[in-house]
Amino acid sequence: MADTEPEPAEREPTGPEPHDGEPTDLEPTDPESTESKPRGSEPAESAPDGDAVEPLSTLSLPAQLIIAVAIAVAAVAAAIHLSAAFLNVSPPNTLTKRHGAAIDDYVYPEFERVWKLFAPNPLQQNIAVQARAEIRTSDGGTATTGWRDLSAQDGAAIHHNPLPSHTQQNELRRAWEFYVGSHDVRERPQGMRGNLSEQYIRRIVMLRLGREEDGGTVERIQVRSATTPVAPPPWSDEKIDTKTVYRTLPWWTVTSDDLPEAKRR
Repeated sequence: MADTEPEPAEREPTGPEPHDGEPTDLEPTDPESTESKPRGSEPAESAPDGDAVEPLSTLSLPAQLIIAVAIAVAAVAAAIHLSAAFLNVSPPNTLTKRHGAAIDDYVYPEFERVWKLFAPNPLQQNIAVQARAEIRTSDGGTATTGWRDLSAQDGAAIHHNPLPSHTQQNELRRAWEFYVGSHDVRERPQGMRGNLSEQYIRRIVMLRLGREEDGGTVERIQVRSATTPVAPPPWSDEKIDTKTVYRTLPWWTVTSDDLPEAKRR
């Protein structure tokens, strides 16, 4: 009987069968390099040198000069603005006494600051400026209009307006403060500033009312303020009378100087 070699036993498959066209020889790989690194963690190729931002020193001389001048101008402008704003609210000193007019011309009206919100005596009143007119009717008679709340008109124009004008915010308020600060309790003007404040108030009122009002021609105007204290919060024990107090000015006769240029006759 002839000796026969036993047939080799079939081996268990150790991995997926290779697809057609794939190499059958597997190269040894490092398990840590294949299993621990997430997909997409390979280092990105460095950008070519042409895509890098050139430093300032590589720019041409004219470009460097333009950038340097622009930076210097911006720095000087910022220093001037901050200095003027500081001197405007600082106590009187040598600079403000000598250059106070120039500082005020720069600061007002766009960069004005009002510190009454903080100290030492916060403003705790709502002050509304109102006006009415005496008109000449078409039949030759006279009539008096009702009071018009000019401050409320400014407030309505500012409400929900992200960029209100300086005129809407401050013109009427500052004009009234100018008048109050230059008149005594009997409404007598104190020097030239008092007369100027009256002219300023009249022109603002006529600009708001116009030459014609309620079907008649405006001949005289009267201005008053309505001051109402702000009520304390509910948790406060402070007691304040919130009754509105009026300060009524005398009647002013309207002249051609009080009329806007476009409405003069």
